[in-house]
Amino acid sequence: MPTSTFDYLNEELERLRKEGMYRLPTVWTSASGPWMETGGRKLLQLSSNNYLGFTGHPDIQAAAIEAINRYGAGSGSVRTITGTLDIHDELERELADFKGTEAALVFQSGFTTNQGALSSLLGPDELVISDELNHASIIDGIRLTKAARAIYPHKDMDRLEQLLKENGGRKRTFIVTDGVFSMDGDIAPLPAIVDLAEAYGAYVYVDDAHASGVLGRNGKGSTDHFNLHGRVHVQVGTLSKAVGVVGGYVAGADVLKRYLIHKGRPFLFSTSHPPAVAAACLAAIRLLRKSQPLIDRLWDNATFFRTRLQEEGFDTGGSETPIIPVLIGQPDKTADFSRQLMEEGIYAQGIVYPTVAMDKGRVRCIVTAAHSKDDLSFAVEKIVAVGKRTGVLKG
Repeated sequence: MPTSTFDYLNEELERLRKEGMYRLPTVWTSASGPWMETGGRKLLQLSSNNYLGFTGHPDIQAAAIEAINRYGAGSGSVRTITGTLDIHDELERELADFKGTEAALVFQSGFTTNQGALSSLLGPDELVISDELNHASIIDGIRLTKAARAIYPHKDMDRLEQLLKENGGRKRTFIVTDGVFSMDGDIAPLPAIVDLAEAYGAYVYVDDAHASGVLGRNGKGSTDHFNLHGRVHVQVGTLSKAVGVVGGYVAGADVLKRYLIHKGRPFLFSTSHPPAVAAACLAAIRLLRKSQPLIDRLWDNATFFRTRLQEEGFDTGGSETPIIPVLIGQPDKTADFSRQLMEEGIYAQGIVYPTVAMDKGRVRCIVTAAHSKDDLSFAVEKIVAVGKRTGVLKG
């Protein structure tokens, strides 16, 4: 018998359970979609990032199957050794053209994209200034560096300018922001950030994970949404949400791509995407070019759902995208609210500390283009019922 045990881990898990922060993944027995099955029950899915319903699109599925038949199941190695296939190269060319940049480089996930790009670009001579509500992958990517760092309060442009003034003298300064903030569903003030960057000679780095396929013409992202082409130095996107597959990418100058090929550790030390993944992503990007009606439906659904919740008296925070939080409060109350929704046939996960502030727990709802108005009306009805039962809605 080993002399050491993991009892201390059980103690920590028990603490999380008591405080409403313990959660294991739900196991689904159906494909991702507006309605999904678990444990023999069908639930309305309000937690998925499958914004446009692309995960089940027949053209994307067909592309994946064709790639398996042509290339096999895997790529064989990391891309700098033997793992780059023409389908990987074609995907990156398509992404660059779609984003309006010179080049793009694909990573295995959105998380590793931020880790690889930030850890490569930021060194001891750099300063990085980051919004306080940026995604965990940005936070961890910055932690991997020896760069000087500063945090500005969420979307506070006065404080950002103050930090730019106070921290002069560094060789380079990078301002890093989400395009759409994943927990609140609000949009970064990118024009103001770009103006400040240009005034103080800084670089702009935007993570468009929740803006890809959502903001801009045909879902080109926040740079296109604000018509800032040529003024954002690093655009990070995901292939895992609206695109419907998996992966992440950096879009920007060709020199940036070539530099990251040599310096981005997740790229250098991870086997490349299976051909089926690359082909499916390529098919999805091509679909985005003709999917504006679908994106319009996504926004119409989001406005309908958010307005209905607000009319019922719920606090949806600063949401202005298909990410629509229902603010609850403490972790235990949030977990209970989410659990009761599940009993009513709604799957909407509670988001609690440390992902958000201790008193800002919320059930984060994500509306998709695949939802019908009847689906969303059903969801509002059940959320209202649970809100009254739990006292979240007064009167």
